[in-house]
Amino acid sequence: MDLLVLDDVKDSILETLKSHFIVHIYKDEESLKPIASKIRAVATTGGMGMMRPDLMASLPNLEIISVNGVGTDRINLEEAAKRNIAITIATNVSTNDVADTAMMLLLNLKRHFRFNEDYLYEGKWSREGYPPLAHSLEKCRLGVVGFGHIGQAIARRATASEMEVAYYNRRPRSETSYKYIPDLIELASWSDILVLAVPGCAETDKMIDASILKALGPQGVLINIARGSVVDEEALIKALENGTIAGAGLDVFCNEPHINPAFLKLKNVTLQPHQGSATEETRQNLGQNMIDNLLAHFSGKKLLTPLT
Repeated sequence: MDLLVLDDVKDSILETLKSHFIVHIYKDEESLKPIASKIRAVATTGGMGMMRPDLMASLPNLEIISVNGVGTDRINLEEAAKRNIAITIATNVSTNDVADTAMMLLLNLKRHFRFNEDYLYEGKWSREGYPPLAHSLEKCRLGVVGFGHIGQAIARRATASEMEVAYYNRRPRSETSYKYIPDLIELASWSDILVLAVPGCAETDKMIDASILKALGPQGVLINIARGSVVDEEALIKALENGTIAGAGLDVFCNEPHINPAFLKLKNVTLQPHQGSATEETRQNLGQNMIDNLLAHFSGKKLLTPLT
């Protein structure tokens, strides 16, 4: 079967794909035209792979889109459903690494680890003494927006740090005893730290706006390991500049990798280039999950992790 790969994947994953499929690496629309009718499967990443409506429309025999991640914000789900195109994601494969990233961002902000490292390298310790005191996580209130696998993993880590946890979700989760707050502004007002763990979609677009940031307050911290689209970035930059909130830890942005340069001028942020799942182990597992779903589809077996 002919497979179109939209994004870079690990070399080992690409070699495995080539052992099972006729692999075509997407370059541009013109180079795709001669083979478009042959393509029966697409492999793409959750964040960067752009499965545009026009690209999907140009593949008349497409049967499956297998995502090397959990995000589907770059896929036209409505059109895929109309055409009965199967979509698979890597459910719960990257959970722990992404949750660890959220805690790393949080610790950097609250404990000033990056500031302290710069302080040491610049020779200030010997000249000026110890840097200013930071803040403990203990007894802080952490609000989690979105309480799926990743949100719950973050909650467990926060509990281990003796933080109090509450969450906002479309509905309460019966499998957990954490406090459920059904109103997002109420959760933000309750929280010292607000962590975003929702998917990027129309429903969550700019759900963190100026009103939520105001409710979070001047001592509050925002952590985003979800998608850049979840936050109104202009409102966030203003809130960070004028002290509406204390700081932000961001692994995701709008228009990645071309982020708003205003973020780079702020002193109360810690920034990462979308590294939530960026470990050798998880990227290998994500890729293998993508391959296993593709093979299951073409052998008539049940998909491992279909989008539901």
